[in-house]
Amino acid sequence: MRVVGVDEAGRGSFVGPLVVGAFAADDYHLDSLREAGARDSKELTPAAREAVYGRLLRLGQMASVALSPRTVDRAVRHGGLNDLEARAFGSVIRRLGGEEARVDACDTNEARFGRHVSARAGNGIRILARHHADRDDPLVGAASIVAKVRRDRALARLRATLGDGIGSGYPSDIHTVEFVRAHLRQGEGAPSWLRTSWATMGRVKLASPAVTLDRFAP
Repeated sequence: MRVVGVDEAGRGSFVGPLVVGAFAADDYHLDSLREAGARDSKELTPAAREAVYGRLLRLGQMASVALSPRTVDRAVRHGGLNDLEARAFGSVIRRLGGEEARVDACDTNEARFGRHVSARAGNGIRILARHHADRDDPLVGAASIVAKVRRDRALARLRATLGDGIGSGYPSDIHTVEFVRAHLRQGEGAPSWLRTSWATMGRVKLASPAVTLDRFAP
């Protein structure tokens, strides 16, 4: 039986895309995933994620979709982020095919998220949606690594253009906060690499009185 795992990386980020990653393997390979190091990508350093990613290439097939900051902002402002992710999950599942898909639930209601993904995956694929699936299921852990590595690479491309000060891209990172603040102070509006819809944008105090923090509330 061919089984697909799906997870995302970058949901809470200020900077760069939200990436949905998927990993598909025949069920007889599933025990090998844990041996290869498949697990929640947050538990691994960037170098370790790249190493595991390379080993996973020999065990199954990968797919991903990157959702731009502006796409995410539009969804957040209309209360549709979970729906956006469900559509992206369904897209990668359709691309890889299989009899069953195991997904890390983005919604507080696992069953509801599973139904939304199922409606978009089509073809009668069984959807199993669970919280912390990236931690508990090595198949979803493999998908977590696909998503995180491909987001890491997207941020690396941004750093090549913008410089190393970008940090991790998350609002908990003071380097990212200072980097975003510096760019917004230039008064040219929000750049395309910046996600402005999170309420946590309130941490970024702008120097220009012409721009208010209300602009950044979801």
